[in-house]
Amino acid sequence: MSVPQQGGGLIEHRDELAALLESGSKPKAAWRIGTEHEKFGFYAGTLASPGYDGPKGIRALLQGMKRFGWEGVFEGETLIGLKSGLGAISLEPGGQFELSGAPLKSIHETCEEVNLHLEQVREVATELGIGFLGLGFHPLASREETPVMPKGRYNIMRAYMPKVGGYGLDMMLRTCTVQVNLDFANEADMAKKLRVAFALQPIATAMFANSPFREGRANGFLSYRSQIWTDTDNARSGMLPFVFEDGFGFERYVDYALDVPMYFVYRDGKYIDASGQSFRDFLDGRLPALPGEKPTLSDWADHLTTIFPEVRLKKYIEMRGADGGPWKSLCALPALWVGLLYDQSALDAAWDLVKDWTQEERVALRHGVPVLGLATPFRGRSVKHYAHHMLEIASAGLKSRARLDGMGASEDGFLHTLRRIVDSGETRADEMLRKFRTEWNGDVRRVFADYAY
Repeated sequence: MSVPQQGGGLIEHRDELAALLESGSKPKAAWRIGTEHEKFGFYAGTLASPGYDGPKGIRALLQGMKRFGWEGVFEGETLIGLKSGLGAISLEPGGQFELSGAPLKSIHETCEEVNLHLEQVREVATELGIGFLGLGFHPLASREETPVMPKGRYNIMRAYMPKVGGYGLDMMLRTCTVQVNLDFANEADMAKKLRVAFALQPIATAMFANSPFREGRANGFLSYRSQIWTDTDNARSGMLPFVFEDGFGFERYVDYALDVPMYFVYRDGKYIDASGQSFRDFLDGRLPALPGEKPTLSDWADHLTTIFPEVRLKKYIEMRGADGGPWKSLCALPALWVGLLYDQSALDAAWDLVKDWTQEERVALRHGVPVLGLATPFRGRSVKHYAHHMLEIASAGLKSRARLDGMGASEDGFLHTLRRIVDSGETRADEMLRKFRTEWNGDVRRVFADYAY
């Protein structure tokens, strides 16, 4: 989840909303890669989720990370995160620990950042008796057993979520994801990338499926995290069919975002509850939570962070469809999407693959992969077939970029973990279920030993 946005005066005209999105346009030479990933903490002895307070809680972990040059981020007097350069560490509602990485030039740099972060976290966490696990959904803890972090926006969201969906609290407290944030050149480039990303997002979900357990049992899904988003809050999530309509651009996304109900307004270090209220009313000075007051560009930027489609547009594009996972998958996700979207020939090939898919087909694919993963049937084949094709396009795109490391290796190497999954047809979720039914003897707790970072 995002922290409050900074900067920007009063919104004088509605046109400024689209202009803020368009201001993210960059020449290709300035395109960067930002990777975010969340992970579950657990006490090594009990497997319980760490709370915020106490000598071995999340606050102590944040304090310990300061030895590496991180500076505190506060809400009032409460330490809620860390920042260093262009990167940040933040807390998700259930204590999930998130790195929001800096915008970097290559997957090599991205993976170095991931490696350094996990090494730092492991050093401090080990001293506190804490381990970390990369899965899409917590395999053991119930909602009641999950601590809640002391951030004001989470109190508002926890009260509102049950009114609009069945899984909202599970999404907040018990899910983890990995995502990549990428740039666009202009409105046309943004539209094409968004269309390709929405169409192929379910196939990425299948490749990264990694959440087959719930409260100590198999939950009937390969990506339970993805299933949860089907009934979290459909006014602000989903596949966004209008993205594929003729004329789609920044203005159309603004229209959509204006119709998404608000959560809050941030003023003087505090979150003001505006849940269910309208940003359109806010523009007219008629927001019940702040009567007579008009929004700033920071309020608009905050509002955009409360919209959760499978692909999200801000001043960059966020790919949001993958389960959190093991160390290597944290580098594989940005490699996949950079290969598909940052080389023009690859982007054109990806669009050729998906351009005649109908909205009904895209929705069916989205609803099939949480259950069946790579085995999901689609157009007379399985998703595995399309995943192969997707990887081939991404590989060609990465090779064309020709961003080599010091040993002369291409970024294409970061796709190897996905190739193994697709070639075998066994996702990480399938692998864990196989172990659960055999060598683990039905004991989900083994996941903490076998899959911890």
